[in-house]
Amino acid sequence: MQLTMRRFWLAVATTLFLGGGALWAFSLPNLQKLASESYGQRTVELVQGWEELISQNRQSSVQSKLKAVNDFFNQRVAWVSDQEAWGAEDYWATPLETMGKEIGDCEDFSIAKYATLLLMGVEPASLRMVYVKLKRSGLTQAHMVLAWYETPASTPQILDNVEYSIMSASDRGDLIPVFSFNGESIWVGSRSQPSSADPLARLSRWRQVLTRMRDEGLNLDL
Repeated sequence: MQLTMRRFWLAVATTLFLGGGALWAFSLPNLQKLASESYGQRTVELVQGWEELISQNRQSSVQSKLKAVNDFFNQRVAWVSDQEAWGAEDYWATPLETMGKEIGDCEDFSIAKYATLLLMGVEPASLRMVYVKLKRSGLTQAHMVLAWYETPASTPQILDNVEYSIMSASDRGDLIPVFSFNGESIWVGSRSQPSSADPLARLSRWRQVLTRMRDEGLNLDL
């Protein structure tokens, strides 16, 4: 499904014709320039690989897109705390910042996966970033995952950086939802109906990361 301009502005998206067929090629030259200036050639190559991932999977099934994006970031980014990565208590990184450092915490994984799936054409309303309580090894901690809903009433599939396999939420007894949000709404707990609260007003860090993404050439147009 094609995204409208309201959903997601693509700085550069071209179509290349090869052997009578069309290959949708995605490229953000400004992002590559920023990658080179801020992080170096290794990050430029990682950003190019990310762009190729988007191009190659644009016409794939949603399940294939979910797996490709989940694997891409889980295999290339190492989990560290915000204190270690940014010297801050709580910092939400843009996809470029995450790829530039190749480290991040659960919010950074979720944001990068969310943005990438939108660029692949996944319906924005089907995706939610979910704050949960993660219960493992006798410990409970705050955590964030990305959820994909086939329909609003469906049990979602969970993309996570702790459990690498994409699983149904019904099989993730270690996760207790607290609230979830996307670019349009916010939900409290497991409620199927969104709250009337503005997610940007509730989540100042979400607003801040969207602003930095726009500065880098990505715009989640709300």
